[in-house]
Amino acid sequence: MASPLEFFPSRTLTTYLGKMFATRIIAVLLMLVLILQMLDLLGESGKILAHPGNSEAQIWTYISLRVPQLVARFLPYSVLLATILSLATLNQNSEVIAMKASGLSAHQVLAPLFLVATVVAASSFVFNEWVVTHANATLKAWQAVDYGPLPRDSATRNNVFLRDGPNVLSAVTINGEGTATVMERVTWYQRDAAGMIVEQIRSPRATYAAPGWRLDAPVAFDVVSAEQHSLPPMVLAPEVTPLQLAISNVDADAQNIFRLSRTIKALRDAGRRTSELEGKWWHRISGPLSAMLMPLLGAIAGFGLARSGQLLLRAVIGMALGFAYFVIDNAALAMGNFGGYPPMIAAWSPFLLFLLIGETVLVRTEE
Repeated sequence: MASPLEFFPSRTLTTYLGKMFATRIIAVLLMLVLILQMLDLLGESGKILAHPGNSEAQIWTYISLRVPQLVARFLPYSVLLATILSLATLNQNSEVIAMKASGLSAHQVLAPLFLVATVVAASSFVFNEWVVTHANATLKAWQAVDYGPLPRDSATRNNVFLRDGPNVLSAVTINGEGTATVMERVTWYQRDAAGMIVEQIRSPRATYAAPGWRLDAPVAFDVVSAEQHSLPPMVLAPEVTPLQLAISNVDADAQNIFRLSRTIKALRDAGRRTSELEGKWWHRISGPLSAMLMPLLGAIAGFGLARSGQLLLRAVIGMALGFAYFVIDNAALAMGNFGGYPPMIAAWSPFLLFLLIGETVLVRTEE
């Protein structure tokens, strides 16, 4: 008989439950990713193949970039569904009753699941920071050029607009950092005192000229006369610096947590608002940890008498608790982005709230 002070049951039972749980997580995740990837391709494959020169190879490239996003998004759901499937099966076969009859508490029955969920959470954090962020950046840059040539730099920024005094400088893509920054598909809008655009100068490429940006093969379009003519290489936008480019149009999903920390610091130094990015920074930690909550929220499906006829109801309640967490988590993060909550509270309050709810349900019903 296991001592109440021992959190884990015997090694044999821990291994049995851990393997069962891990296998179901992998099976559910593969099922979800395969189904969602096929549905996603129904809408995107036509856009990919519409670009001249694209073929099956580009579709596989898209899949390689999209799958990490799906894995990151649906891994916590997979842990929740695997919890319900595992515990419902154990309950149906009276294995939970046997474990409790041997002296194990509900927390000890769940201990191997918590152990596996902790490994999943840690793996999810590493996977998100080193794989998913790269996939996010590359896929967004690829989509910005309508699935044309794949961008060389995974840190590419897209559709950036910057003020140059009364004028506006825009670029479809920006690669590199500092003085090595290169802008592609550049447009400079000259505006009059009333703010109306009087001239556009387009260039396929612009490099930093310290100060200003050197436009290669620019073409000018006069709005009043509707005439277009080519110009020699020229330097424009002296007020736009590489630092402004670095802190403009920040995509937190495309930066790992260390680079995001540097971006937040740069924005603070520039006097810019950072609450949205800070909320996402904290969520980089609380998000993967949600996998550790799922065994607790889905635990209601594993206890109670299977012959009472309420097994399905308990499984539905466990699923509802898990999905309620994801809904409230997204709502809290959105409120934090709007400034309704401090960033740290927006990221952590749903986790702590449902940790208390899960513990309360488990203790009141089983302990």
